[in-house]
Amino acid sequence: MSLYRSPYEAYPFLCDAGEDLRCDFELLTDEMTSRTGLLRSLVKDEALKAELLWVCELIYHMNPTLRTRLTVTEEECAHLLELAAGWKERCGERCKLFVLIQGCEAACVAHLLRVQGKQLVRLIYRWVEKGHEVPDRLLDLANLLSGYFFYLALHLNEVEGVDEVPYVSRNYPAR
Repeated sequence: MSLYRSPYEAYPFLCDAGEDLRCDFELLTDEMTSRTGLLRSLVKDEALKAELLWVCELIYHMNPTLRTRLTVTEEECAHLLELAAGWKERCGERCKLFVLIQGCEAACVAHLLRVQGKQLVRLIYRWVEKGHEVPDRLLDLANLLSGYFFYLALHLNEVEGVDEVPYVSRNYPAR
């Protein structure tokens, strides 16, 4: 069967074979940068806007990693860890809850980014299971992004005066 290639193709790797996850990784990081930009448009704090622009650029630097190489530095990874730890500290007791996803619009967007960070981790593991090597730092970055956006979501709700709604699972015992 011959595969039609549109002369208007939006991205040259969209026709990659289904088992080749590189384009999926690139599309997911592209979506995360787009959603980070959306989140940035929803916040008023200028320092946070600048931080989110930095995070957006960091995710874009991760984008071609599976196809080329990881160019995000140890220092940038350490900086993301510092940012995540700072938001976690500011959230205090809120971080100890398993919460329902709700609240202000910005927090909900941050929660969507949190989930996409986990999807990124899962996709990387699938790539590794196919026999490819990835730098440990790439997995660290993807996991850190998920945590960063979780703590940021809690902060954004707090700033807007939105209480978190605890979630108690029927399936997993409380810790």
